[in-house]
Amino acid sequence: MKGLPKQKVVVHEMDRIDFSTAWKLQEERLNEMRTNKTSTKIPIAQRKCVHHLFVCEHNPVYTLGKSGKQEHLLLSEKELKEKGFEYYKINRGGDITYHGPGQLTVYPILDLDFFYHDIHRYVRNLEECVIQFLKSYNVVGTRIKGFTGVWIDGNPSRKICAIGVHMSRWISMHGFALNIETDLSHFENIVPCGINEKEKTITSLAQELNKEIDLAEAKHRLLKSFADCFEVDLIT
Repeated sequence: MKGLPKQKVVVHEMDRIDFSTAWKLQEERLNEMRTNKTSTKIPIAQRKCVHHLFVCEHNPVYTLGKSGKQEHLLLSEKELKEKGFEYYKINRGGDITYHGPGQLTVYPILDLDFFYHDIHRYVRNLEECVIQFLKSYNVVGTRIKGFTGVWIDGNPSRKICAIGVHMSRWISMHGFALNIETDLSHFENIVPCGINEKEKTITSLAQELNKEIDLAEAKHRLLKSFADCFEVDLIT
């Protein structure tokens, strides 16, 4: 919000973690922040808030958002277990997607009272963070009208980042999943984000550059991009 000091965001780098554990950690931080803001009548200009940013990889898991369709999961419960995938129906927006090793999954827990009350703008900022990150690798990321996320333009258009968020009293949770060196064959078990058009597919940074990517370096660049796009100071 205009006139407020630059916000501070605590970064939690968790390496590989089960989705359920990450979800629980997000909810704990969100509940703390929500309780703090609802228990005080101090004007926002006098309040202080510590925001959080979780960055991790997940063990192989499929998650279905509130607007998703069950039939977009192409595996039975038995097949999920046999292939070693977890599956969760969750409270973010969007359809079904995959998380797994080689993918950077980023969960901002931000109180948007200190930024702006505009979910559309918030999602566009998440997209811009990824677009600027890709630019640092000389890869051009773009948006496609009617589709949330970040894409690589071409024939077919290739989705490199999925976005799905949840808000509670203007506090965000969930976020985005950016394919760095992800096993893209795992997307074949779903209709990812409801995309079933022949002219659209899924990609990764490694596939676009045709080389291995240093995940630690990618994480460093992504954090810088996030700090720049949201104009915050990161506490690591």
